[in-house]
Amino acid sequence: MKEYQRKQLLERVEREAATVGADIPDEIDVQGETLDLQTFVFEIKRRDTIPDGERERVDEAKKNLRRERLQRYQRIENEADLSYEAGEHLARSIIGIDRALNALEQLRPVDLEGEAQRKETVDQKRWMNFLKQALGHDDAGGRGSR
Repeated sequence: MKEYQRKQLLERVEREAATVGADIPDEIDVQGETLDLQTFVFEIKRRDTIPDGERERVDEAKKNLRRERLQRYQRIENEADLSYEAGEHLARSIIGIDRALNALEQLRPVDLEGEAQRKETVDQKRWMNFLKQALGHDDAGGRGSR
């Protein structure tokens, strides 16, 4: 591969909009294991949140995908005898990994107890403010002049 081709491939995978319209690969070899990536991402994503039991699995998958992405990027960057076709294949796979990572990063962990506590706190503050206004109390705790 010529140096300008290597540079083009690296710039392509670093573009911010590189993942727009990109597909998540069906399968990908990550750290020596084949991962059914598309099924995994869609299975997790359809829930919209990460259940507690799945959080560790998703975090581990994201960590492995980031590591695999870096290794593939470094192959394009440093492997002297890499053909352009192999570099192109690596670039497409990096963009697919990025697409999968973007989908997984958008998920929110489920923290139902914390969310309920936050809502209750907001409701209590709203109620106290309403009572203060209704009873004519000012912020200093004294009675208003109504």
